[in-house]
Amino acid sequence: MHASAYLKLSVATAVVTILLKGAAWWWTGSVSLAADALESLVNLAGAVFALAMVTLAAQPPDAEHPYGHHKAEYFSSGFEGILIIAAALGIFWGAAQRWRHPEPLEGIGLGVALAVVSSALNGLLAWAMLRKAREARSVALAADARHLITDVWTSAGVVAGLLGVMATGWHWLDPLLAMVVALNILREGLHLLRESTSGLMDQALDDESLTRVQAVLDGFRHPYDVRFDHIASRVAGQRRFIDLHMHMPVHWTLGRAASLRGEVEQALMGTVPGLRCSIQLLPMDVEAHSLHQEDGA
Repeated sequence: MHASAYLKLSVATAVVTILLKGAAWWWTGSVSLAADALESLVNLAGAVFALAMVTLAAQPPDAEHPYGHHKAEYFSSGFEGILIIAAALGIFWGAAQRWRHPEPLEGIGLGVALAVVSSALNGLLAWAMLRKAREARSVALAADARHLITDVWTSAGVVAGLLGVMATGWHWLDPLLAMVVALNILREGLHLLRESTSGLMDQALDDESLTRVQAVLDGFRHPYDVRFDHIASRVAGQRRFIDLHMHMPVHWTLGRAASLRGEVEQALMGTVPGLRCSIQLLPMDVEAHSLHQEDGA
């Protein structure tokens, strides 16, 4: 399935889990279950926005966006991060009010059962989405999957707390657990914001990809005939871009230089999925001469 299909499935799953967790909250009156249901509502909003951004990112380049629309996925990650932070603050406020005015809980067993079912749905979907995100290098899909994983841990904590309330009768455990849930959600939201900001600022390729690039260039490098420098890279959603200079002897014909450049480009794009190369051809002594000029200036 395409990334958009997984996000549509995420939207449908979010609706189901909202109904399950909302019913659990209504049945028990648990503020921690209310917090869990609110996070699922954030999941729904995030999945809808992520679907819109993935659809936009998949559009081909046009006159106004010659490099494509791939960075749209970072807006999805940032938007979901903001939603998560807002949800965390709302959960913490509600839990603080319940801490001041604790109330007895009812029907905890049914509430726990509904929370477990919704958590299982989110866990299975998150596992499938993470696999697809790594395959498609989709920032939006990965962000939505990590949010679902956070939701799974949230539900697990809520279930543990409610079981603790059943075993001890300590009703203050419910708002305390909701506060812990809020702090965990806040941490995930801040992480997503940092990631989206890094992507919008043209972050370089990861170390593994750069190592592969260097290995390819080393295979073509020759101390007297060919060398490479001024290597710059950036990531934009699912795409990777790299720019570099390739120097060759001045007596080479343009056809020979262009042929070698094509081989280098194919090798680079073959070793790093989604890579786009831009290689500038230069004579061997051009930049050395420019550096001498700068030194003597």
